[in-house]
Amino acid sequence: MAGKRPAELIAAIATAHGRGGIGVVRLSGLDLGSIAGLLTGSIPKPRVATLTHFLDAAGEGIDQGIALYFPAPHSYTGEDVLELQGHGGPVVLQLLLQRCLELGARLAEPGEFTRRAYLNDKLDLVQAEAVADLIEAATAAAARSAARALAGTFSRAAHGLVERLIALRMLIEATLDFPEEGIDFLQQADAVGQLAALAGDVSQLLCRARQGSLLRNGLHVVLAGQPNVGKSSLLNRLAGEERAIVTAVPGTTRDALRETIQICGIPLHIIDTAGLRESEDEVERIGIARSWEEIARADVVLQLLDAWTGTTLADQEIAARLPKNVEKIALFNKCDLMNHPGRREERDGQVALWLSAKTGEGIEALEKELLRVAGWQAGTEDVFLARERHLAALEKTLAYLQAAQTQSSRVELFAEELRLAQEALGGITGEFTPDELLGEIFSRFCIGK
Repeated sequence: MAGKRPAELIAAIATAHGRGGIGVVRLSGLDLGSIAGLLTGSIPKPRVATLTHFLDAAGEGIDQGIALYFPAPHSYTGEDVLELQGHGGPVVLQLLLQRCLELGARLAEPGEFTRRAYLNDKLDLVQAEAVADLIEAATAAAARSAARALAGTFSRAAHGLVERLIALRMLIEATLDFPEEGIDFLQQADAVGQLAALAGDVSQLLCRARQGSLLRNGLHVVLAGQPNVGKSSLLNRLAGEERAIVTAVPGTTRDALRETIQICGIPLHIIDTAGLRESEDEVERIGIARSWEEIARADVVLQLLDAWTGTTLADQEIAARLPKNVEKIALFNKCDLMNHPGRREERDGQVALWLSAKTGEGIEALEKELLRVAGWQAGTEDVFLARERHLAALEKTLAYLQAAQTQSSRVELFAEELRLAQEALGGITGEFTPDELLGEIFSRFCIGK
């Protein structure tokens, strides 16, 4: 996994843009002691917060703050690391960064500190990605899940499966030179049973990773339907505040309005769209066209209908145009006007809910239905904040293991499927990861991390 340790000295402002009480400039490289002395007047004591002045080329103070010096290899990156914690003004931070560049540092690229930590075996790739996920977590559940991945929980689960896979491969490949006795030997060692158990555990890990992917990405929910069926009212009800303008005038909503809420820690990206109808208004037509674009990208479409009028011909035409591969739920809104309680019906796999966006009747049932569509299961304490590449790797691993199960009598093919499974599984933590993928992963980090 690890590569050659980079020798270049890098520096960056590690705190967010703008003014703040504290600002941090971070440096990483080899033999940072002498540069630390030039910046602070003396080499700070390792791993001790030292109050000092940060000096310019003439020895004048740029700022006063805390210096933290972490000699290699006991640092975040595995190299010498120096953190200068001063006042969080943009000008003073830029002056301090410029002084670091004058002393031979170059500006760090996005994610370069964490990439060096990965290359120097301080973190594996899953943990490195968890750093960015923890920073970007949109919900408390997502933050906890990312923290578990950063602590190595996901990595240990993946490594444990790799070790079992290697042991099984050694068993299989040991028989290749003795084909006559190989089948009997594998039967005695219960190779097929070991493989079945391994496939089952990979499947369980994949399930946990899918739950974590929901925490990370959420669900894109589009509200669709004719004008004045209550889409904006439903958005306001779900958001808990007046986010969309609600009037009795058809066509009030002209463009998509987005609001993110969370249910059981799952981010739901709710998109209110323009009412779907024929219109001569040029602006409204543009809004309607954008509505269909949002519908095409949705994970689930909530088609709102008027409970008082029921399903009209126009509603049927809208339903017929909805994408076939997108989950759809029919919502009969305004049930309060009919003095009917909210309810759920399911016919031929199509779910319909009766609710009132005005009174809140049936909203809890809608939230439960959205969680069902998402595939969410109660209890999030053991899920990992997985990315698409993690899911793809686990799916490939499972497919190779299942293929191996069909080749148990053909040892060469059995062994090859296991080799491919190990390669796919090792890609999760970075054991088999091409450089271009690493570049893509770390380019999405913020500068200074």
